Amino acid sequence: MTDTHGFDKERFEVELEFVQCLANPWYINIIAQQGYFDKPEFVNYLKYLKYWQRPEYARFIVYPHALAFLDLLQQKSFREEMKRVDEATRIHELQYHHWRWPNYQEDSTAV
Repeated sequence: MTDTHGFDKERFEVELEFVQCLANPWYINIIAQQGYFDKPEFVNYLKYLKYWQRPEYARFIVYPHALAFLDLLQQKSFREEMKRVDEATRIHELQYHHWRWPNYQEDSTAV
């Protein structure tokens, strides 16, 4: 439904929900395995969705990892890697550890 100012609430909600789903590495893995990333029109859609990174839209994002993954999905190499279950697992584990221990920094000097 478009209001008198041209705002399409339904489109806004659908795109917001989709962008937030991108915070889930398993969701990305599923759509990668289904071949969506091989379709130029879908890749163009991902480019279009970058407007969600602008502050006036980003304020509605609950899961900030969604915006990070949206950035990564602009790279063909990341889209290809996300077809692999082991890569989705690795990213999921990194994401989990980031949420679990947000201030933890691995000591690169440790032996």
